[in-house]
Amino acid sequence: MDLATLIGILLGFGFMIWGIMLGGSISSFWDTPSVVIVLGGTMAGTLVAFPLNKMKQAIPVLKKAFSSKELEPGETISKIIDLANTARREGLLALEEASENLDDDFLQKGVMLIVDGTDPELVRNILETELAFLETRHGSGRGLFEMMGSLAPAFGMIGTLIGLVQMLQKLDDPTTIGPSMAVALITTFYGSVLANLIFIPIAAKLKVRSGEEILIKEIMVEGLLSIQAGENPRIIEEKLKAFLPPTTRKSLQNGKGEGAEA
Repeated sequence: MDLATLIGILLGFGFMIWGIMLGGSISSFWDTPSVVIVLGGTMAGTLVAFPLNKMKQAIPVLKKAFSSKELEPGETISKIIDLANTARREGLLALEEASENLDDDFLQKGVMLIVDGTDPELVRNILETELAFLETRHGSGRGLFEMMGSLAPAFGMIGTLIGLVQMLQKLDDPTTIGPSMAVALITTFYGSVLANLIFIPIAAKLKVRSGEEILIKEIMVEGLLSIQAGENPRIIEEKLKAFLPPTTRKSLQNGKGEGAEA
């Protein structure tokens, strides 16, 4: 599990509860009708915006935000350099056997395209098309949480308006104005908390995860095309390092490329 996501949410709620308790009672910030309006309205609005099959994907998408699985560009580069060394020593056909040990379907598919003698431009088109649709799928899942992040504050305001209407109907009793106004504002509070502590941050985390995965896939595409072109493994390694920030490049071990044939 990604501790940053969990710790962030827990800290957010913790600091809010702490602040509330410093100035009053936590029970005064609980209102069941407000919860029903904000959560129910947000879910209903999201159902209107997205097909049911997309809504069913919400839990699997949410798991990615809490996943601790890290994609290491250095590990991917090492695998590609191993493939490049194999192709340089034994030829491209030897990559078919090497591909059986790969645990990434995208990389394995690219290797098999090369082994089959596919034209380099066609290889690039196939892999980049798959990459484009991968990004589209990621954007669809992220968009679901972005939508909920925009709807929650709106339904918070709707709940506040409902509370104000109910308050105005009881103006003949001045003692009810204060409590009624407090309940009306709690709905806005709920909507803002859900949007800014859960939905929008999760959408941002999913965007980061998507960017990491797409970077890995772009490295694979460039590496595979370089292997197909017969480039020196050391040159391929330096080319692939250009995708990474300088601090990450320095941390990579260069042993794989050093042993390549000249």
